[in-house]
Amino acid sequence: MNEGRARENQNGGRLVENLIHFGRVLRAAGLPVGPGKVIDAVEAVRAVGITDREDFYWTLHAVFVNRADQREIFDQAFHVFWRNPRILERMLSLALPVTGEPEQESEQALRRRLGDALMPGGTEVQREQPPRLEIEATATWSGQERLRKKDFEQMSAEEIIRAKAAVAAMRLPVMPVPTRRFRRHPHGSGVDMRASLRAALRFGPDIIPLVRERRRLRPPPLVIVCDISGSMSQYSRMLLHFMHAVTGDRDQVYSFVFGTRLTNISRYIRERDVDTALEKVGDVVRDWGGGTRIGSCLHAFNRDWSRRIPLGAALVLLITDGLDRDAGEGLEREMERLHKSCRRVLWLNPLLRYEGFEPRSLGMRAILPHCDDLRSVHNLESLAQLAEVVGHATPRRTEGVTPWLRAAS
Repeated sequence: MNEGRARENQNGGRLVENLIHFGRVLRAAGLPVGPGKVIDAVEAVRAVGITDREDFYWTLHAVFVNRADQREIFDQAFHVFWRNPRILERMLSLALPVTGEPEQESEQALRRRLGDALMPGGTEVQREQPPRLEIEATATWSGQERLRKKDFEQMSAEEIIRAKAAVAAMRLPVMPVPTRRFRRHPHGSGVDMRASLRAALRFGPDIIPLVRERRRLRPPPLVIVCDISGSMSQYSRMLLHFMHAVTGDRDQVYSFVFGTRLTNISRYIRERDVDTALEKVGDVVRDWGGGTRIGSCLHAFNRDWSRRIPLGAALVLLITDGLDRDAGEGLEREMERLHKSCRRVLWLNPLLRYEGFEPRSLGMRAILPHCDDLRSVHNLESLAQLAEVVGHATPRRTEGVTPWLRAAS
């Protein structure tokens, strides 16, 4: 039984290799064949099977042929590549002199293209590779690695300057999300009936080419709500630099800070110079380093801003340690409303840097059930990991918050 499985896997591997080689032949012969079409061909052949040669032919034909002028090249390539009995005669005919009949010139050109595709490398000239420059940078890498792992709270003044420069170069590639609008796409799951019927006018009623479409993708809005209370004072300055870098990299970024009250700093943080931006933020914010009223501030956000910004498709970054002066009063209700109003809520908590962290405070217990992921944000490495998290598609509730929910219960 194991030998049969091994033989089956070996045959399947050979089939995939042959399909890849066949795709290269078609591309060299002039057909627009890319890696995506080769993958589609492998999946289509696995679905249809290879027991019937005609089904196998039309399966590959449906994947690789898009226009009528490509059929002849595909037909010749298929019968030559997939062990046609007259393959030797076809290959020998490529080397014979042309008799000069005008009506055979196009056919001979197709055969010549096909022959060049089946026998690559005959006319290739190897280019001399430029010498590689290797630099010994072990010490530099070691210093950068220590800086990436060092807590913002423990950094010296020089290290903070270097960390701010590293934060300024960071980007946050948020995964695009589908919108309600559609666009044409050759491999779309839907059919644009209006465009299909319009295209049928060129071919007559017998042939109706299906024009495929799929939903447009666009980066979602990003909403950042950052805690600037006294317990977050060692991190809020660096996080404001991070907010400035993210805002300058993309559109539709809405930034808020809160301590005892909520302040919208979106207009000020968009300044090109980071020092000017932070100076304006410092002038407008009045509750630096004070207490924390998370529930009251989120209530102000839901009441005043949830309808004024595109929150429905937004990714919300809630940056706070969860230590609430009001002992979580009204916080769970406001978190539930926020979670239902947006696409995802990511809670960034610097207290996760401690190995024995447990969500014991009432504020943490109120926030935890209504966030989709829980991440630490205390050094450069955690900020880089945040970029990796938001750059990939994930479900609304991930496993990242499940252990904390169990610990809180």
